[in-house]
Amino acid sequence: MTDTLSGKRVAFLATDGYEDSELTSPWQAVTDAGATAVLVSPASGSIEGKNGHEQPVDLASDAADAADFDALVLPGGVVNADHLRMDEASVAFAKAFFAQHKPVGAICHAAWTLIEGDVVRGRTLTSYPSLTTDLRNAGATWVDEEVVVDEGFVTSRTPDDLPAFNAKLIEEFAEGKHAKQTA
Repeated sequence: MTDTLSGKRVAFLATDGYEDSELTSPWQAVTDAGATAVLVSPASGSIEGKNGHEQPVDLASDAADAADFDALVLPGGVVNADHLRMDEASVAFAKAFFAQHKPVGAICHAAWTLIEGDVVRGRTLTSYPSLTTDLRNAGATWVDEEVVVDEGFVTSRTPDDLPAFNAKLIEEFAEGKHAKQTA
């Protein structure tokens, strides 16, 4: 355990149907680095991943304020991302991190929520390959790489990329705000 992220609060934005490892692995990484992780969701009580992991919800999306956090992680999962992109409060919450120049990590299908928030235009990122056309149509440059960092915006493709994703999350979150991380 290190204290690289000591004193930092990291929001995780997810709902039912998230990819279990894409929530649990980054959660463990940031808490092991000393951060406090907080689950934000449009659901109440707890949420369930596609493989059965349950995670208690700490804060409702419509009550969450990006100003109260240092960074954001968006786990993937088709159902999770599809539901989040249809929830105005969740999209606004995610978009606010970009407006406040705070680091954001998104893996797999999570980029759908960010497309909805119109924060990928002009950015270079990766995702699950089926989002390639969606991202390009939204103005992003999509690349097929294990992990991509673009001014505090960390993206990866699948659970296979979690070791690299987690390492870059810790690095970017420790650096803090990035002037070119914008909405």
